[in-house]
Amino acid sequence: MAHNRTQLLSPADQERRRGLRVMKGVALGALVFMAVLFVIAFVLQQEHPPLAYVRAFAEGGMVGALADWFAVTALFRHPLGIPIPHTAIIPNRKDEIGINLGEFVETEFLRGDVVRTKLESAGVAARLGEWLSVPEHTERVGTEGALMAASVLRALSDDDVHDVIEDLARKHLIEPQSGPPLGALLGRTVQSGAHHGAVDLALDSIGTWLASNHDSFAGLVSRRLPSWVPSMATRLVDDAVYNEAVKFVAAAQADPQHPARVAIDGYLARLADDLQHDPKTMARLDDAKATLFDSPRVRELAAEAWNTARAGLLDSLADPQSGLRRRVVQVLGDIGARLTTDSALQSRVDGRVVDAAVFLVDRYRHDIASIITDTVSRWDAEETTEKIELMVGRDLQYIRLNGTVVGALAGLVIFTIAHAVLG
Repeated sequence: MAHNRTQLLSPADQERRRGLRVMKGVALGALVFMAVLFVIAFVLQQEHPPLAYVRAFAEGGMVGALADWFAVTALFRHPLGIPIPHTAIIPNRKDEIGINLGEFVETEFLRGDVVRTKLESAGVAARLGEWLSVPEHTERVGTEGALMAASVLRALSDDDVHDVIEDLARKHLIEPQSGPPLGALLGRTVQSGAHHGAVDLALDSIGTWLASNHDSFAGLVSRRLPSWVPSMATRLVDDAVYNEAVKFVAAAQADPQHPARVAIDGYLARLADDLQHDPKTMARLDDAKATLFDSPRVRELAAEAWNTARAGLLDSLADPQSGLRRRVVQVLGDIGARLTTDSALQSRVDGRVVDAAVFLVDRYRHDIASIITDTVSRWDAEETTEKIELMVGRDLQYIRLNGTVVGALAGLVIFTIAHAVLG
């Protein structure tokens, strides 16, 4: 199991483990050195009394080394495997440590005043502007944004999109009654004369068509005449009908008060009034709208429009030289330039960023901190202990070394004072 965990360690953790083993060896070597020195001094101190100081020095070093070994080991496991109370602190109190760590982060770091102070001094807008002013950065943002947008488009289901479009259209176009607002709009249009341009366009189009399609009138009326009518007379009838049509359209084009124009104005005014007040007219409009919306052909056209739009967007997003991609990069560069030079814009952006960050922290700081608590609670106790030991264990071995040195010096000082005072 330990071998398997070693294989799962990252290269950095493996390097930390090697460093930890070296420091453990150094600390153990210091303890062994003090033990050997103590034995030698203890055996020879009768013959050489000054060695009593060496013995006290080595004795204090052993005590300090053992005490600090016990303290360091107790953090991660039971010393010598003996379940002494208040040892193996990290594995036994892993969840509590996670909770305390989460509470510490929540109360000390995820506070609105702390976040506000930090962001207000950071100059977010200016830094962002400087970063976006570099062409390589705007290209990178454009590329990453295009990849994200393309991924979203590919992930969208056609059926789901069609359902959303249908629901939106039904909610905002089909279900609301269209007659009154449409009638009010038409009434204002007729009253202001804004429709005259459309009437002129229609008359011009009819006049152009008549000028180009004289032959279309051949037989239009004459084929309905009795067969005994001479052919010359039929041609005269068709020509007369054509000429009258041309004259009628020309007269309507030339005269703003032509009866045809007046009739159109009157019809549109009545239609506008009926759309607002006549239940039958309003019902016919809504029925026609629903019938058109439910038409299979309209649904096919909507599906084709969506597929065409998506395919076009995907092609544009995939091509770094497409107009869409170039425009996005240009806009990002312009934003970066403005953020760099426009102090008023910088102030507005910084204010909104700070307000948004403070709002999110105040509202969700407990949820954010709970990530730490929940993550630690899911960790395996043995793996957590190993990870933490790899992170800080090498430094803790210096505590053992320091304990050895300090204990040795303390033992020497205590023995020296005691010998001087007590003899």
